[in-house]
Amino acid sequence: MSSIEQLNETIPNFAKDVRLNLASLLADDTLSPQRQYGLLLASAIATRNAALISAIEAAASAVMTPAAIAAAKSAASVMAMNNVYYRFVHLVSNPEYKVMPPRLRMNVIGNPGVDKSDFELWSLAVSAINGCGACVDAHEKTLRAEGVSSGVIQTAVRFAAIVQSVAVAIEAAGPAPSKATG
Repeated sequence: MSSIEQLNETIPNFAKDVRLNLASLLADDTLSPQRQYGLLLASAIATRNAALISAIEAAASAVMTPAAIAAAKSAASVMAMNNVYYRFVHLVSNPEYKVMPPRLRMNVIGNPGVDKSDFELWSLAVSAINGCGACVDAHEKTLRAEGVSSGVIQTAVRFAAIVQSVAVAIEAAGPAPSKATG
């Protein structure tokens, strides 16, 4: 049993749909293992839930290379920065910010160490979790230009949505009861 399946068993009964949705992700064979586990890992990192990140990274390490795991982590990290900045630029009414250079390093986007479409999917998923419409739009356009189907793009966002719901369900359940010793 994988660490994700074990985590799935800890999701409380009030979140049965979340548990079922996570199980469906694990059974989804429409994406390559690298694409699937990269989505899971980048999305888990975006939720900032330590238990979820740990379980998914353990499972991902069985199917992804260290370079691919690093790329998924890079996608989550650089999107954390970009999503804040570009969401601000998109939302602020002062147009002056739209023409100012962002002065943010993001070289990893040009050379992620994995297939560019995988990295873009992971970045899209994190941007969806972080709620940056400008970044979601930019990554969707890049993916479509690279020939990625709308079905694959929708699947990536579905993965992000379900991973986010797993994090919320785990947090809503609160800490596991400790066992008395002695």
